[in-house]
Amino acid sequence: MGILSNTASICQFKVIGDVPTEDLFNWVSERLSGNSFRSIDQGIDELSVGWVTPDDHRRTDFSTPLSFWRDNYLFFTLRQDKRAIPGALLRARQKEAEEDFLAENPGLSRVPKQKREELRDAVRGALLQRTLPVPSTIDAVWDTRSGILTLASIGAKSVDLFETLFKKTFEDTRLVAVHPFSRAEMVVSQETAEALNRANMATTESVLDLIRSNQWLGRDFLLWVTYRTLNESAEYRICRPGPATGGESFVAYVNDRMVLCGGGDEGAQKITASGPQDRFGEVRMALRTGKAITEGTIHLEKGEHAWKLTLKGEMFHFASFKGPKVKEERDEGVDEMSEREALFYERMYIMETGLQMFDSLYAAFLDMRLGPGWQEEFARIETWLGQE
Repeated sequence: MGILSNTASICQFKVIGDVPTEDLFNWVSERLSGNSFRSIDQGIDELSVGWVTPDDHRRTDFSTPLSFWRDNYLFFTLRQDKRAIPGALLRARQKEAEEDFLAENPGLSRVPKQKREELRDAVRGALLQRTLPVPSTIDAVWDTRSGILTLASIGAKSVDLFETLFKKTFEDTRLVAVHPFSRAEMVVSQETAEALNRANMATTESVLDLIRSNQWLGRDFLLWVTYRTLNESAEYRICRPGPATGGESFVAYVNDRMVLCGGGDEGAQKITASGPQDRFGEVRMALRTGKAITEGTIHLEKGEHAWKLTLKGEMFHFASFKGPKVKEERDEGVDEMSEREALFYERMYIMETGLQMFDSLYAAFLDMRLGPGWQEEFARIETWLGQE
C-alpha cells in the first residue's frame, strides 16, 4: 500500500550527510533523473529498479517541482520491475529441449555439458521473451526540515533495496534507521537524557549493537502500555512537536493483537493473542513464564478521531498504520494534480499527528522507566501479572 493509502506500513530513517541548503531542487532533480526507472517491457532483462513520480508510476521526468516537490517534503517512489520464470516450467522446457536434441543426434546417449548449458540459456531467453515483468513500488517522503525519511514498507528485502538505490542516488548521504534507542534520544526530555545514556546497554555506537542490546526498550514499553490499559488512566498529553497542539489530551491503549516471544527447551517460542482482549489472561500467563511482548496493536484516540498501528518492538516499525479516512475529492474546475497534492498534505497531517501522539506516549514511558518511580511501577506490574 502506498503512503497515501488510509492504511500503510511504514518505517523511518534519519538522512545523514551533505544536503545542500541552496538550489536543493536542482540537486534532487538531477539525482532522481540520473537513477530513474528504465522500462524492460521490450526485451528479456529480468530486473529494473529506479525512481518514478509518485502520482504516475510510468513517469520518470523530475524536471518540474510538481513531480516530487511538496514544500519541505520530497516525495518520490521506487519502482522495481521483475521477470520471474517458475522453476518447474524452466526444468520442463529444458527437458523437452534436451530430448529433442538427443532425437536429432541418435549417436549420443546424453547431452554434452556445454550443449546442455546452451539449451538452458536458449530456453530461458525464450521464456523471458514471453514473460511480462511484474511491477512493485515503494513510496518515500523525505522531510528536509526534520531530516526524517518515511518509507512505506517494512519488509527487509524492500528496505534493503531502497537503501541501496538511495545511497547510489544521493552519494554524500546515508540512511540511519530510527530504532527504539534512537527514537528515545529524539523524544526524551532533557531531564531524562542522561538517565537514558546510563541505561544504554550497547558497548559501541553501531546501529546493530544499539538495536540488539536495547531490546528492553520495546519490550518494557509494550508491557507498560498493556498494564496501564487495564489498571491506570489511558489518557496522556501531547508533549512532542507536530500538528496537534501541545498539552492536548489523547487516549492510548493496546488491543486486538499481541505477539510474545521467549526461549524454551525446544528453542524460541512465539505466542500470538488475537482478538479483543478482556483481562489479558493469556498474555499475563505467557509473561509469567518468561516471555516478552515483542509486538502489539496500539490504538490512539484524539477527540472523535482514531488511529491504529501494530508496533514491531525490536525495530519500532509501524505495521498497518491507519488513521482517519481521507478521500480524494473530485471537484469540477480543479485539475487532478492539484487534488493529488491536496490529498498528500492531508495524509501527511494525519500521519504526523498519529506519530506525534505515539512519540508523546513513548516519552511518557521513558520518563517513568528512567525516573525514580519505576521500581514502584514495576512492583505494581508484577503484582498484576501474578493475579489469576
